[in-house]
Amino acid sequence: QVRLVESGGGSVQTGGSLRLSCSASGWTERSYCMAWFRRTPEKMEREGGASINTDGTTTYARSVKGRFTISQDIAKHTLYLQMSSLKPEDTAMYYCAVDSRVYCADGYSHWDFGFWGQGTQVTVSS
Repeated sequence: QVRLVESGGGSVQTGGSLRLSCSASGWTERSYCMAWFRRTPEKMEREGGASINTDGTTTYARSVKGRFTISQDIAKHTLYLQMSSLKPEDTAMYYCAVDSRVYCADGYSHWDFGFWGQGTQVTVSS
């Protein structure tokens, strides 16, 4: 019933920008956290990049803070990730996730999320 679909990935040069979107359907919980994770070829684990709670509270990984901005349109059930000043190190598969079991401002990991999208590839070249 719950479905998350990411879009907006692609190939860009170093310093470029991309805006990722995650459209959610079948989600009826009123309080939840949505987050962006990424997985690189070098590390098989999915690492948290940014999160946002229903109350608007956001968190960012040190590696992306200041360059990425997470936002949401609650009415449209859509999550966004505005990425700027992209680096080759940002090359990864980006995943959208949502769950009501965690308040992300208190910390989170991929284990806290039960619903995931299929991922969208971001490739940053020199």
